[in-house]
Amino acid sequence: MKLNQLKYVIAIADTQSMNEAAKQLFIAQPSLSGAVKEIEKELGFEIFNRTNKGVEVTKQGAEFIAYAKQVMEQVYNLERRFFTTEKETSILSVSEQHYAFAVAAMIDFINEQDMENYDFSMRECQTSEVIDDVKNLRSEIGLLSTNNFNRKVMLRFLKDNRMDFVPLFESEPCVFLPVDHPLAGKSSLTLDELKEYPYFCYQQKNTDSLYFSEEIMSSMEHKKRIVVNDRATIFNMLAGLNGYTIGTGMTCQRLNGKAIISIPLDIEEKITIGYIKLKNTILSKQANDYIEKLYKTVQDEIKQSKQLKIKLL
Repeated sequence: MKLNQLKYVIAIADTQSMNEAAKQLFIAQPSLSGAVKEIEKELGFEIFNRTNKGVEVTKQGAEFIAYAKQVMEQVYNLERRFFTTEKETSILSVSEQHYAFAVAAMIDFINEQDMENYDFSMRECQTSEVIDDVKNLRSEIGLLSTNNFNRKVMLRFLKDNRMDFVPLFESEPCVFLPVDHPLAGKSSLTLDELKEYPYFCYQQKNTDSLYFSEEIMSSMEHKKRIVVNDRATIFNMLAGLNGYTIGTGMTCQRLNGKAIISIPLDIEEKITIGYIKLKNTILSKQANDYIEKLYKTVQDEIKQSKQLKIKLL
């Protein structure tokens, strides 16, 4: 099996046409067809059903192509990192749950780059996507949280997928509120005080269990519950609906201003924020530099708010 063969079957699956794939790949259609028959013979099953209307991916073929895409994506990442052009390029890819402090740390990290060329990416996404990105080498590290409810299950899941979870800090939960919320003057809040207000949480895939939720108390029933898929939407809707959400308490005012505040939640719970990486891998200098910026950002947040109860790990 050759990498070119994987590239061929992916192109055919994407275009659903031998002719169109051959044009995109700049090879003759008979050569493409022959290469596919060769790999199908090696595999012992057909990847495609040939019809008068084109080609259709078989059930086994769909599974094979899914793996083939992962392989080709990893090849691309290897080439991008190690087969450089004339000028050296600084490279870093990070995936994360919805954390303003992670974005602030990335800004600081990029501002201190002294290289002519760099290629950075930051994906703010659902929990399962953070894990998939690291597993499939789309990102070098992923940032996510664990709590009392999901910690054992999450760590077991990561271990089964050959990933390490490295804790960065531990936080007691806080409630995020708009600055003019009726409860904004409180020094601490209880769940009972919050029950009449809309509760916001981040959307997860329908196939994901409650253990993948970013927020604590994810299994708890709420009278008013609103699900969103990005951080900006949560902050905008909190202000418009006098809602709340629960997290680490870091508001990162230099990015988000003073429209959102945080108040400690009176509950016995711990949130642990950390990064995940593939087991037995050595992080790049860029990843380590970014992690240093994460620590620095959290330290700055602690200094700015005496209410935050965060312990660096």
